[in-house]
Amino acid sequence: MSQDHPNDPLHGITLEHILTQLVAHLGWKKLGELIRIRCFINDPSIKSSLKFLRRTPWARTKVEALYLRTRTGML
Repeated sequence: MSQDHPNDPLHGITLEHILTQLVAHLGWKKLGELIRIRCFINDPSIKSSLKFLRRTPWARTKVEALYLRTRTGML
């Protein structure tokens, strides 16, 4: 963890890294079940999902929270 941002566990981690790790860990199907977003369910891709998540703060927040839960073993 960075000394400059001790309270931000996502500091320095890109959205692309988060999404790639979630897809590798859960797969698109499970990701779409956990977070009901069309770009995870219908013809999913990293590129289309990143585009949506960058423009949709509520969806990005859900993805980041899921990533943190998977890292702490709560999923």
